[in-house]
Amino acid sequence: MTYEVIQLTKENGVATITLNRPPLNPLNSQIFRELSAAVDELHADNSVKAVILTGAGDKAFAAGADVTEMANLTPVEAYSFCQDSRIAFEKLENLGKPVIAAINGLALGGGSELALACDFRLAADTAKFGLPEINLGIIPGGGGTQRLPRLIGAAKAKELIFLGDIFDAATAEGVGLVTKVVPADSLQEEAQKLAAKLAAKPAVAMKMAKASINTGMNLDITSALTYETQNFILAFASDDRKEGIGAMLEKRKPNFTDK
Repeated sequence: MTYEVIQLTKENGVATITLNRPPLNPLNSQIFRELSAAVDELHADNSVKAVILTGAGDKAFAAGADVTEMANLTPVEAYSFCQDSRIAFEKLENLGKPVIAAINGLALGGGSELALACDFRLAADTAKFGLPEINLGIIPGGGGTQRLPRLIGAAKAKELIFLGDIFDAATAEGVGLVTKVVPADSLQEEAQKLAAKLAAKPAVAMKMAKASINTGMNLDITSALTYETQNFILAFASDDRKEGIGAMLEKRKPNFTDK
């Protein structure tokens, strides 16, 4: 597929998706559709073992939904807009490979919600966050009211969503929204380092671990433990398990083949 509002590159087992509507990279229906297609492509590409998601330029990761598109939507059209974002974000969240959001500037509204669908959130020290939808007479519609409380707790999520304030990267790290804050000029380097480390892990076990966590969080504990056991057995049946344990016993570095 030819992408117009995102860029997709692949190198050394790491794919990078760049939201490409600078300077603010607002999220519109086309971005959602292209992001969805890109995740499908990465799902089918076994050479890709980790993914970085970032924004073009240095001003914004994504400064929210494209209000010029949203302003005149009918309720039915607004529903379709939300569904487009939901499909893309859920595909990203459930991709069987680790996804790192490299947040290089503003991550407001839908931008913060997109970052929440990723596994890791690295933020430049100049990044800004917020869910300001309340100030527009609406609420977060890209998963913010659901993913944020699951990540940082209901009380803190209510504070951020009800007030709609903008806050800095240090505050985001303090509440648990951000994995790590790094100097802006080293953000992409740090994201690449983390992606390379993740890409070196066995792909089958990585997929099973991510599925166990993501799905298990929404199950009762008994069902979640059963699901974990099933995924453990799948990982145990892999060639990589034989290689990993064999390498440990033989005191050598494992050579995983992702099978």
